[in-house]
Parts: sequence; structure tokens; C-alpha cells
Amino acid sequence: MAGNREEAPDYGRGVVIMDDWPGYDLSLFTYPQHYYGDLEYVLIPHGIIVDRIERLAKDIMKDIGYCDIMVLCVLKGGYKFCADLVEHLKNISRNSDRCVSMKVDFIRLKSYRNDQSMDEMQIIGGDDLSTLAGKNVLIVEDVVGTGRTMKALLSSIEKYKPNKIKVASLLVKRTPRSDGFRPDYAGFEIPNLFVVGYALDYNEYFRDLNHICVINEHGKEKYRV
Repeated sequence: MAGNREEAPDYGRGVVIMDDWPGYDLSLFTYPQHYYGDLEYVLIPHGIIVDRIERLAKDIMKDIGYCDIMVLCVLKGGYKFCADLVEHLKNISRNSDRCVSMKVDFIRLKSYRNDQSMDEMQIIGGDDLSTLAGKNVLIVEDVVGTGRTMKALLSSIEKYKPNKIKVASLLVKRTPRSDGFRPDYAGFEIPNLFVVGYALDYNEYFRDLNHICVINEHGKEKYRV
């Protein structure tokens, strides 16, 4: 899935899954029966996701340092990644000689309709971003695709002058529509596929799927709105 590299780690790229990666056969894993026939294959098994997030937490703590962190979780797709990442960060803090205070806030964005990324980001809810002033902010996102959504969010946050902003994304898609934005920390770099599972949805379905899978055309049609 990824090649070994001798140079310093590139946190922004993560584990690289190549375009010709065939994935894992669905028959090798358990998953909800109501999704039988809706998926193509397993792209990233749950166990690999969990291990990678643990490593990300170590990288983040090493990079940011043992300072207080304001975690801004992008809902809905980012909630599971955020919960697991924060738990690992807390575990690192518990086993250190300095307590790191972590607070979590939430913002909800809408940038997809069916399987298509929309040109404009729609912000749904979210608290007053002025509370981020002077804070060390870690934005936790599920997927970075074109990068425009995250750039718009960063632009909104930067107006309130936080001390530091870092972005952690579970997935980064290689897409020709990308504007070149890269998160500071990435779990996996994946091909330009529409994936579901591990709280990533297709019109609110598949959030209960533990593995990250590729949805097939039957699944898209079945749950299209």
C-alpha cells in the first residue's frame, strides 16, 4: 500500500494507496448485511485505520508540543476520526509528565450532493469562532478533496487570530480538481474514489460501516436523493 522512504516523514501525505491498489475482497470481512450488494471492495480495513490514527496522534503531539489544544471537529464525517484521535492524544498526555488540556468544539460543513463535490461550501451550525482567538487549534476533517472547503474554513478561522492552526485529515484524495492544499497530518492518501464507512457517508448511509469501502453504482443509485 505504501513504499518505504528514507527522508524525513511527510505528515501531509500519509500512507499512500496507489491507483492500481485492488483493495480487499468483501468476503474477508464482516460488515452490516443491509449493505450487501452496495459495495465494491474494502479499501482500508478498520484495524489499519485505528493503528494509523494512533501514529497520527504521536506525530501531532510531537509536532505541536505539550501545549493546550482546541480541537475543532468537522461534522458529520469527522466525528469518529476525531473521537479516536482525541482519545489517543489524551492517552499520550496521561503517560507524560505534563497534562495537556484538550477541548473539543464542532462545526458542520456541507460540500457534497450525492457523490459530487459542490462548488460552494455550505456551513450548517457551528459556534462562535471568535472563541478560537489566541488558541492552538487542531482542525479534524474526514476527507480533503479539492481543498476548497478547508481553505474556506481556514480563512474564516484566521480572522480571529488563533495562535496556531493545524489540520488533520483522515483521507486525502488525489483528484484533478485539487487546488494543491495539503493538511498538516494525513492518515491516508487515496485515489479519486467515493468512499464510505468509518462515519463517512453517502446521503447519511454507511456511517455504521467500520471499514472504509468503495461504494458501487448499485449502492449509489439505491441511496440517491
